[in-house]
Amino acid sequence: MDIIHYAQRYLASLNIDQWQDGYPDETQIKKDIENKKSYVVENKEQQIIATFMFTTTGEPTYTTINGKWLTNTNATYGVIHRIAVAENCTNKGMATTIITHCENQLQKQSIASMRIDTHLDNLGMQHILKKINYSYCGIITLTSNAIRLAYEKIF
Repeated sequence: MDIIHYAQRYLASLNIDQWQDGYPDETQIKKDIENKKSYVVENKEQQIIATFMFTTTGEPTYTTINGKWLTNTNATYGVIHRIAVAENCTNKGMATTIITHCENQLQKQSIASMRIDTHLDNLGMQHILKKINYSYCGIITLTSNAIRLAYEKIF
């Protein structure tokens, strides 16, 4: 949770209102852990330096998109949410490493694509996604009615 809280403060320092409503909270992270969808990255000293949620069970908010996914809506795809990096690891390529690792896991399972969404003001994540060849597909609406930019990459 220290990493999540740092990420919330970091986003706020960039004037991005993503994660400023208490999300993700400890309940959400525990749910990710219980569902075996929560992952961490450790450094050589076995300290946790990043956390994220990764799944292939789909994302309900991706069912409707103002735009068009690259793959069939019913196809199996990977999803990453809640990437957060420790303070001393920010801007060192960790998000790219996480996403690439997950892509490799999907390829091993013969899953052809990954979908990711991000906040309209999160220019850092948008830059990363463009750099690693994700295609902008449109806008999705969260259950909170917030909108997010939706991206997909086919392997």
